Amino acid sequence: MKTAVVTGGAGFIGSHLCEVLLSKGLRVICVDNFLTGQKQNIEHLMQEKNFSLLEHDITISFTVKEEVDFVYNLASPASPKDFSKIPIKIMLANSIGVKNSLDLAVEKKARILQASTSEVYGQPLEHPQKESYWGNVNTIGERSCYDESKRFAEALVFSYAGKFGLETRTARIFNTYGPRMRLGDGRVTPNFIMQAISGKDITIYGKGLQTRSFCFVTDLVAGLIALMESDYGKPVNIGNPHEITVKEFAETVLKISKSESKLSFTSLPEDDPVRRKPDITLAEKKLGWAPKVRLEEGLAKTIEWFGQQKR
Repeated sequence: MKTAVVTGGAGFIGSHLCEVLLSKGLRVICVDNFLTGQKQNIEHLMQEKNFSLLEHDITISFTVKEEVDFVYNLASPASPKDFSKIPIKIMLANSIGVKNSLDLAVEKKARILQASTSEVYGQPLEHPQKESYWGNVNTIGERSCYDESKRFAEALVFSYAGKFGLETRTARIFNTYGPRMRLGDGRVTPNFIMQAISGKDITIYGKGLQTRSFCFVTDLVAGLIALMESDYGKPVNIGNPHEITVKEFAETVLKISKSESKLSFTSLPEDDPVRRKPDITLAEKKLGWAPKVRLEEGLAKTIEWFGQQKR
């Protein structure tokens, strides 16, 4: 039986990843300090004989007694609300925390996947974004604690690969949504859904003409696993290339939730990307992966879950 360590395993994406890895017959060690992860996300896994929890902050050096085959490093706050509240903790998670995760992989001779982000592209001057694009990032903006630390993390991963011969994988994750997102996350999907099912006006930044590409969490997790199991070591975009304006997205949420909420427009935050769409040619070619869940289908499941939490 192979063993996977999933840091940030009690988070939104991490908990879904733990679930799928268990279903595939792996032993899973979830590492989380619950800074932004939630115990309720993994409560249903706690009775699984092949699942264990290590409550730990990855910015502090750590190891596990088991042999390890795979390390999925997903531990990092990622909400825009976190950027102003805990910027230093974010930067430490994506620097020292990444180093400690890499050290674990070196110690255990394990393959490691680093969860990077589309935010490394910043305010992109190229559209759609290919992995070869170097990005356009404001190094001192409010989002820089996340954007720049994720860029540093990628550099650190590739330094470890070169120095130690470590097998590394890097996933540049684009907007992901689905059940188990934090209700007050601050990102567009939970914001719109919570406002819609509460009968409040839906707050749109700017004119709502900025675009996003939304990937359902099950598709994202399948992409991460495909990348980990592949022999490709350079960064790969994992996301849904279906591009939609924020205004259109809000209207879709209203339609599916059958909400009578109205749209309300306010000023655009600093450095909020105007366009975001992944080029997934590399993922299709190297991983045989592409998203399958249609936006309407994924949103229906997500809205249902949010409704259950609100009761």
